[in-house]
Amino acid sequence: MQMQASGVQQQLLLFVVALLSLLAFYHQTLAGMIDIWSRSETFAHGFLIFPIVLFLVWRRREHLAVTPVAADARALWLLPLPGLLWLLAEVVDAAVIRQLGFIAMIPLLVWALLGWAVVRQIAFPLFFLIFAVPMGEGLIPPLMDFTAVFTVSLIKLSGIPVYVEGTYFSIPSGNWSVVEACSGIRYLIASLTMGALYAYLNYTSLRRRILFILFAIALPILANGLRAYMIVMIAHLSDMKLALGVDHFIYGWVFFGIVMLLMFWIGSFWREEPEPVPAPAGRAGAAAGGAPRYGLFALLILLLAAWPVAAQLLERDIGLERERIALTLPEAAAGWQRVEPFTDWQPDYRGMDAEALGFFAQGEASVGVYLAYYARPRQGAELINSQNVMIAQKHPVWHQVGESRVSVEGGPGRVIQTRLKSAAQRLLIHDWYRIGGHHTANPYLGKLLEAWERLRGNGRPSVGIVIFTEEDPAGSTDREALRRFQRDLLPRLEARIELAWQRSREGDG
Repeated sequence: MQMQASGVQQQLLLFVVALLSLLAFYHQTLAGMIDIWSRSETFAHGFLIFPIVLFLVWRRREHLAVTPVAADARALWLLPLPGLLWLLAEVVDAAVIRQLGFIAMIPLLVWALLGWAVVRQIAFPLFFLIFAVPMGEGLIPPLMDFTAVFTVSLIKLSGIPVYVEGTYFSIPSGNWSVVEACSGIRYLIASLTMGALYAYLNYTSLRRRILFILFAIALPILANGLRAYMIVMIAHLSDMKLALGVDHFIYGWVFFGIVMLLMFWIGSFWREEPEPVPAPAGRAGAAAGGAPRYGLFALLILLLAAWPVAAQLLERDIGLERERIALTLPEAAAGWQRVEPFTDWQPDYRGMDAEALGFFAQGEASVGVYLAYYARPRQGAELINSQNVMIAQKHPVWHQVGESRVSVEGGPGRVIQTRLKSAAQRLLIHDWYRIGGHHTANPYLGKLLEAWERLRGNGRPSVGIVIFTEEDPAGSTDREALRRFQRDLLPRLEARIELAWQRSREGDG
C-alpha cells in the first residue's frame, strides 16, 4: 500500500512538472491573456478564473481522494490537436485561437498523467478555464443591432416618434446612438461567467445546469435592451438633464447588479442538494494507482515543446522595411482617370507596411480606392484585426449607419458593404481581403488563408481593399459605380499589389 501511495505522489509530481513546463513553453500566450485582463474592463474577471478553478478543485478533494490515479496514453493522441491549433494561430497572430489552444492543453495534461477518472471528477473546473480566454468581441455588432432594434421598438410603443438609421435614432428631445459600450457585451460575459459558476455550485443535474446557463445568456441581452430604453426615457422626460455622461454608466451597472440578484433569486427555487461525499472506508485503496509512467511523461513534454519550436522555425523575418514596399495605384485605365479627392474620409487601418489612396472618375461616377498592404501577420501589424475599421467608435465627424455582406458580380464575390454619413456627405463602401491571391470578406477564412500561406513559406502579402463612393438617396447609381470600378480596375489593382511584392523580394534579396 505504501508503494501504491508513493506511486500516486510521483505521478502527481510529474503532472505538476508538466503543468509548469506548459506555462514555461507558452508563457507569451499567457502573458498576452494577462495583458488583456489588465487593460480591459470587459475581461478583468480573467484574474479570478485560475483561483476559482483551484478552489473548485479543492472542493472536490474528498471525491478525488477515492479516485484512482493512473496515466492514460490515449490523451497523447489528442494533444497534437490543440498544439496544431496554437501553431496555426501563432503564425497568423490570432490571439483568441492561440489562447484557446493553450487552455485546451491543460485538461489533456490531466487526462494523460492523472487519468480519465480524475478528469471526470473535475470536469467543470477544467471547463471553467475557458472563461480565462478574452473572447466575445465578435458579438458586439449583433448585440448593438439588437439593442438598437429593441430600444426603438419600445420607444415606438411609448408613443414617441422616432427616426431610425442603423444604430442611430432621433427622437424630439435629442439624438442617440448605440455604440460598443451600449452593446451589453460586458454584461453578457459577466453574466455567463457567474451563471455558469452558480449553476455548478447549486445544481447537480446536467439539464438544470444547462438551462440556467442559457437563462444567464438570454437575461442580460434583454436586460441591456431595457436598460438602454430606460436611459433614453429618463433623458427624454428630464429634458436631457439626466442619464447623460457619468450617470449614464452608473445607472447601467446598478441596473445590472439588480438583474444579477434577480437571476440568482430565480435560480434558487430549483436548487439541488450537493453530491454526497464518499464514505471514508476504502479511500486508501481506491486512490491507488500504477507505477509512474516516465516514458509517457517524456513523450508528453516533447509534444508540448514541439509547437513553440515549430513556430520559431516558421518565424522567418523577411526583413522588409516599410520604405522598401512601393505600393502605387494606376493613373488611368479602362476609361477611369485619377481625380482630386471628393472626401476627406479614409479607413482606419493600423500597422500596415504600405498603403495607397486614390480617387478615380468615369463620366459622372467617382470612386475612391484604398489599399492596406501587410507583408506578413505579426503583433501590431495584422490585416484581420478588430482595430482595423471603417471608422473608429465615437468619431467626431462620421457615423456608421449600416453594415451588411453583399455579392458583387464580376468582382471579388462577397464583400462587406458599409454606409457612413456625416453632416455634409454620405458614403457607400465595399471592403474585403486579398490574401495570397484569394479574395474573401470572411475574417475566419482569411485567417486560415494567412496560415496556409505562412506554412507554405510563400511570403505573399495580405491586403485590405476598400473602394467607396458618394451615396445617392436611391442607392442604385453608387452601387453600379462600385460594381463597374471593381470589374474594370480590380485586375490592375492586383497587378500593382503583385508588383509591390515582387520588388520587395528583390530588395530583400
